Amino acid sequence: MSTAKPRWEQAIERMRCRVDQTLESLQSEFPHWAEAATGKWTTTVDGDWTGGAWPGMLWLFARRTGSSRYLDAARLWSSRLEPRAHLQTAFKGFGFYYGVALGDILCADKDAATLALDAAHSLKGQYDPRLDLIPLGSDAEESEDVGNSFSSIDSLQAVPLLFWAAEKTGEASFADVAARHTTRVLDIHMRPDGSIVQSSKLNPANGKVVRHFTHKGFSESSVWARAQAWGLVYAAVALAHRPQEKRWMEQLIAGADWWLSHVPPGLVAFWDFDDPAIPNTETDTAATAIVCSALLKLGRLAPSADLRAKYQDAGERIALALINGYLTPVGAGETRSQGMLVGACFNKRRDARVRDSATNAETIFGSYYLLESLNVLDGLIEAEKI
Repeated sequence: MSTAKPRWEQAIERMRCRVDQTLESLQSEFPHWAEAATGKWTTTVDGDWTGGAWPGMLWLFARRTGSSRYLDAARLWSSRLEPRAHLQTAFKGFGFYYGVALGDILCADKDAATLALDAAHSLKGQYDPRLDLIPLGSDAEESEDVGNSFSSIDSLQAVPLLFWAAEKTGEASFADVAARHTTRVLDIHMRPDGSIVQSSKLNPANGKVVRHFTHKGFSESSVWARAQAWGLVYAAVALAHRPQEKRWMEQLIAGADWWLSHVPPGLVAFWDFDDPAIPNTETDTAATAIVCSALLKLGRLAPSADLRAKYQDAGERIALALINGYLTPVGAGETRSQGMLVGACFNKRRDARVRDSATNAETIFGSYYLLESLNVLDGLIEAEKI
């Protein structure tokens, strides 16, 4: 699919307006999600697991514009993640990769690299050889007491930070843990048809799976859209570092094909693929934006020219669907800012944490992945380099 470059530039500029507005409205708390109708942010004190998405967007604009305004802001917000560096949670990989290590990748920021390495050392230390993975951890942001005998496809968030640390330091142990974690988590949570179950409880003595379940989706066995999305994007990141891993490639392609064959014609996923209320239920543009990022990576990594073209085209079409249907001011009222990626379902279950209970929202991480994808499509960065 050939799309004129200005289309991506225009969407990026809309998102820059939203970033500017957010910079002006925030004090010291991190944006988490915003109401679609008003654009008002629900915030978290320390960033929670989503916190890195905000400085990640600022690093992207610092690289794109060369403006000291975005660079200074990225450095400030990146540094505010420091209290989370030693928390026992696999999910800190998200915050310290996108929010901190990206400062090194995009802007060669030394302070960001130092902080990201501190978090990476802590994350590597959470690896449990009995389970052959990094468990969710006692500080994991979940609605139940997950502790150290639970895993989830979401825990692949640990992978990018560890692979980055391996390249930054030359210490192979980071990459070894990342590879072991990737293999184990994909094998546990991906079904033979390419669909993904979110979570698992493991026997802490021997690592055997006690049960599978989906605790944020419609049912314990359903395919929660964001679980499928996390599996795809982090498998793609892992493959960018270890393209020789044929099993990961097979799993990534199977998962991507499952998504493309089950997503609605409009290319924006519903919050859970098995919700019986479809089509009269919530969309999840955040999950869709994550998959857009994954497909653009696969469009560079797939083993044949035909497959690369297939996934590149799919990524472009998904980006256009999000821009045209959900990036304000599409259908916006006067009170709503432009550049919001609305239509995300953060969590609609009754047992959700209060701070996560939102539908038809803008999520900071969904916005990050759309902005990343647009900058890839616009040529600022190569998909497999981020």
